Amino acid sequence: MKLLFACSEASPFAKTGGLGDVMGALPHALSKIRGNEVCVILPFYHSIKYNPAFPAEYVCHFSMPLAWRNQYVGIFKAVVPGTGKKQQRDLTYYFVDNEYYFGRDGYGYEDDGERFAFFSKAVLESLQYIDFMPDIIHCNDWQTAFLPLFLKAFFLQNRRYSHLKTVLTIHNVEYQGKADPSFLPEVLGVDAYWRGAATHDGLVNALKCGIVLSDRLTTVSETYAYELHHDYFAHGLAGIIKENAYKMTGIVNGIDTASYDPATDPCLPLPFHAEDLHGKKENKRILQEQTGLWVTDEMPLVIMISRLVPHKGLDLVEAVGDALAQCGIQLAVLGTGYRKYEDVFRTLAYRYPGRVSAHICFDETLSRLLYGAADFLLMPSKSEPCGLSQLIAMRYGTIPIVRETGGLVDTVPPINPETGEGRGITFKLFNAHDMLSAVERAAEIYRNRPLFEAIQKSNMRLGTDWKKSAEKYMEVYNSL
Repeated sequence: MKLLFACSEASPFAKTGGLGDVMGALPHALSKIRGNEVCVILPFYHSIKYNPAFPAEYVCHFSMPLAWRNQYVGIFKAVVPGTGKKQQRDLTYYFVDNEYYFGRDGYGYEDDGERFAFFSKAVLESLQYIDFMPDIIHCNDWQTAFLPLFLKAFFLQNRRYSHLKTVLTIHNVEYQGKADPSFLPEVLGVDAYWRGAATHDGLVNALKCGIVLSDRLTTVSETYAYELHHDYFAHGLAGIIKENAYKMTGIVNGIDTASYDPATDPCLPLPFHAEDLHGKKENKRILQEQTGLWVTDEMPLVIMISRLVPHKGLDLVEAVGDALAQCGIQLAVLGTGYRKYEDVFRTLAYRYPGRVSAHICFDETLSRLLYGAADFLLMPSKSEPCGLSQLIAMRYGTIPIVRETGGLVDTVPPINPETGEGRGITFKLFNAHDMLSAVERAAEIYRNRPLFEAIQKSNMRLGTDWKKSAEKYMEVYNSL
């Protein structure tokens, strides 16, 4: 089967969050399945185009209409060699070039809607010029959710496209790509026939458009697929999702276990594995020295690696921050986001030196060291479609402390202290003192060293790679 992933980011080329990780790993996992040919296409951002670490060769260029405007489209490609097991194939990445739209990086611009509408249409147009015609185009989040609309409105009458099917994955329903109603004719270039599919609550809504017009839907965990039926989680789209539930499947994410491997991770001062955790203990000491924490093994080290935004549950930490810092743990935080939450952690680090350290930045090397040194990872999320941090943490022997929501429910069953079964410490209500109680329970487990180390080792041996999830995606594709 020929599969094309259309996405706004993919590791190692561009990554702002979990989507970049997923698009860096899932296509590789699917390429291992016999009979599959997999490609990925993404914007040719400035940081990719002018980075000597990412050499890309020119393929072609053409002019493409986008409503009343004609725009240049350049196509470049790079082949990333397969790594790890010998059956992993090389993977071809295509890049859509246009300096006006992508001579800058990421998101957060006023014309993001136009940028990614252009990208979505350019993906389809490029299939006439590159040596790859897929069976299925797999779209991801709002940035590519207009692609099914463009396919149906402009391309299906062409025999070369008549077989094409689309799959849309909702990685986070909170971000929907909303625009003024004039966006429909002025940017998308479609008439009023498509208004019902593309608008919601009086606005053009890219994600709603993709939900309605794609052939199949997936989201990134079974529990999140259920939660999206409810207004609390669906950010206004619960009714639309219920109407399209017949074509939705929840498939939990995996991680790239070749990259996230404590036995070979170059970011760790000392490697370690499930049979010998000595290196992890030394990494903890080194991290404590580097970050100004007290050098001690008497207190569990709890980390948070997160975007500092409301749905990550940071209001809970703010509410009991002093009690958290005084409950017999050390806390190390890494992330950026809302200034309000950045200041919460800066203040805690100032008030509790030796107990709390705050690193308000994006630092991949430091994040790996935190995973490889910590005892627990705290994820008090208000909502969490899947979450990758808890999977990475378990791979590094760091036990998750999570609220029971979304993919955290599917991947972190609670520990039973009597039997030793389970993977992490959980709490159900979105309540600050319930979170604090979970951290205190984690500290008790830490003091029970035989139980603590048994859970660490059990988690490290878990199959958190993409193999099972890739097989479930194949079931979705084969259904089309």
